[in-house]
Parts: sequence; structure tokens; C-alpha cells
Amino acid sequence: MLFYLVLSCSSFEILAFPCNQFGGQEPGNNEQILEFACTRFKAEYPIFDQVDVNGEKAAPIYKFLKPSNGGLFGDSIKWNFSKFLVDKEGNVVDRYSPTTSPLSIEKDIKKLLA
Repeated sequence: MLFYLVLSCSSFEILAFPCNQFGGQEPGNNEQILEFACTRFKAEYPIFDQVDVNGEKAAPIYKFLKPSNGGLFGDSIKWNFSKFLVDKEGNVVDRYSPTTSPLSIEKDIKKLLA
């Protein structure tokens, strides 16, 4: 699952996009993925239908996000649980690796919400 973190005025929203392009980690259909995320991880944020994030069939949102803040990651997603932080104007503020803990992003989110 890949995450797109969105800020608007004074709120914060997590949007999750399941993807099965990384080692077959999310092979189920959309309903199975949603059930798994909600029961196993208590997900309380929108989980969208499964998408491609790399390649010719990449979802439009990822075609926008990836080059906006590629840096050392380049223009591709390397693995599930990559994260993007987007401000209320729709600008990509930062991109986080799959191993970045959600708690370590908290300071960046608070700074944008201030």
C-alpha cells in the first residue's frame, strides 16, 4: 500500500492506494484488501481501489507525485509503503521511503498545519 498524505486548511488526511507491483504483496481484489486493512490494521482512512504506481499504466496521481519530489528515489516507486506529503495547495512537500515510520513524519505534518 502506498500513502498520499494530504493537508487542507487545518486538517490532515491519509489516502491509501493498494498496489500489487511489489513482490505480490497485495494480490486480493479491492474488497479483500479493504477488509484486510480494516481488520488487521484498524485502518480509519480512505483506501482506494488497487492501482499501478509504476509503468505505462501508473495511476495519474502517481504520474504527478513521483517526479515532483524524486530525489534519490528517482521517478519510480521502489516498494510498498512509500509516502508523499502534500500541502493544501497540492504541492508535494516531501517523499518518504517505505521504511520511514509514520511517527517520524509527525513533525513535518505539524509544521505544515501551523
